[in-house]
Amino acid sequence: MPIINRFTEWHDDISAWRHTLHANPELLYDVHQTATFVAARLTAFGCDEIVTGIGQTGVVGIIHGKLGPDGENARVVGLRADMDALPIQENRDLPHKSIVDGKMHACGHDGHTAMLLGAARYLAETRQFIGSVAVIFQPAEEGGGGGKAMVDDGMMERFGIEKVFGMHNMPGLDVGTFAVTSGPMMAAADVFTINIRGKGGHAAKPHGCIDPAMVTVQLVQAIQTIVSRNAAPLDSLVISVTQIHLGDTDNVIPQTAMLGGTVRTFSAEMRTLAEKRIKELAEHISAAFGATIDVDYQLGYPVTVNHETETVLAGDVAAGVVSEAQVNRSATPMMGAEDFSYMLESRPGAFIFIGQGESAGLHHPDYDFNDEIIPYGCSYWVNLAEAALSA
Repeated sequence: MPIINRFTEWHDDISAWRHTLHANPELLYDVHQTATFVAARLTAFGCDEIVTGIGQTGVVGIIHGKLGPDGENARVVGLRADMDALPIQENRDLPHKSIVDGKMHACGHDGHTAMLLGAARYLAETRQFIGSVAVIFQPAEEGGGGGKAMVDDGMMERFGIEKVFGMHNMPGLDVGTFAVTSGPMMAAADVFTINIRGKGGHAAKPHGCIDPAMVTVQLVQAIQTIVSRNAAPLDSLVISVTQIHLGDTDNVIPQTAMLGGTVRTFSAEMRTLAEKRIKELAEHISAAFGATIDVDYQLGYPVTVNHETETVLAGDVAAGVVSEAQVNRSATPMMGAEDFSYMLESRPGAFIFIGQGESAGLHHPDYDFNDEIIPYGCSYWVNLAEAALSA
C-alpha cells in the first residue's frame, strides 16, 4: 500500500482546492462557502449521497462500494476532516494568502479538507471495497464543538457508521511520517473565568479599599500550586492563567477584576481535582481579603481516546503507505485538545498525526499547510477505508 500514483497525478488539482479554501477562510459554524465548495466537489465525483446541514453546517458524502456476500453494503466507515479557520491575521505574503481580514487557516484545516476530498474522488472512481465510506466534513473544531454537534444530530445512526477515523497535520514531524498511540492521544480542555469584586477608591487611600488586584495576585500564585502540590507527579495536569483584566488608570484602585485560563488533563480524576481546587482557592483567598468572587468553570472538549484495535489498524495502514520505520506507534500524548474526541466517544476509531515537516507551529500567523504531504494523506485515507471495511 505505497503512495497511490493517482494522487501524484492529481496533486496540482488537490493543491488548488486547498489554496482556494486557504484564501477564503471561515470561522466556527459560519462555513457556508466552504461547505458549498465541498458539496460541489463531492457531486462532481459522483458520490451516491451528499447531505449538508449536519451539525448546522457539516457535510457528509456517502460512497457505496461492492456488495457483500449477503447482497448488501451495510458496513460503513467514517473519515473526518475539519473545515473551519482561526481568527488570526495572516503574516506571510503567499499567492493564496487569506483575502479575509483577521481570518486565516492557521491549523491546516484547508489541507485536511483537500486531502479528504482527494480521497473521496479516488474512492468514488474505484470503489474497491465492500460496504460504504462516509466522508465527514466538520465545522467548528476550533472551540465550537462541531464534532459534538454532528454526533448530537444523529450522524452516526443516520449513516450507520461503525468506525470513525481522524487525521491532523503536525509541524516538526518529518514529511512521510505518521504518529499515533492507543489510549489518550490529546487532552481534555476546560476553561475558567473568575470575577472578583472588591471596593474601589483613591489609590492614595488603599486602607479604605478592598483591592481586587491583591486578590488576583494571590490567586494566580495559588492556582499554580495545584499542579505541584495537589496532583501526583506522574499525573498529567496543566493549568495556565491566560487572562487578567483590571483597572483603567494609575490613581484608582479598581472595583473589580477578572482572570481566566485553561485546564488540560488526561483523566477524569485530574479534571475533577483541578475544578475543585480552583473553586476552593478562589473562595478562601477572596474571603481573606473581604472580597466577593464568582467562578465560572466550563467543561470543554473531552480527552481524545484512541481505541486499541483501530489504532493498530491505523498504524498498519500508515506503515503500508510509508514504512514501519516511519510510523511512531507510541507517540507522546499532547496537551492540545481536539473535538474529534466526541466522535471517538460515540464510535470506535483512531486519530493520527501526519508529518507536516518544518514549518511555523499550529495557530501561528506564519503557518501554512505543506502541500508536499497531500499524496501521503490521501493515500492513507483510501487505504484505511479499504482496510477497515475488509477487517
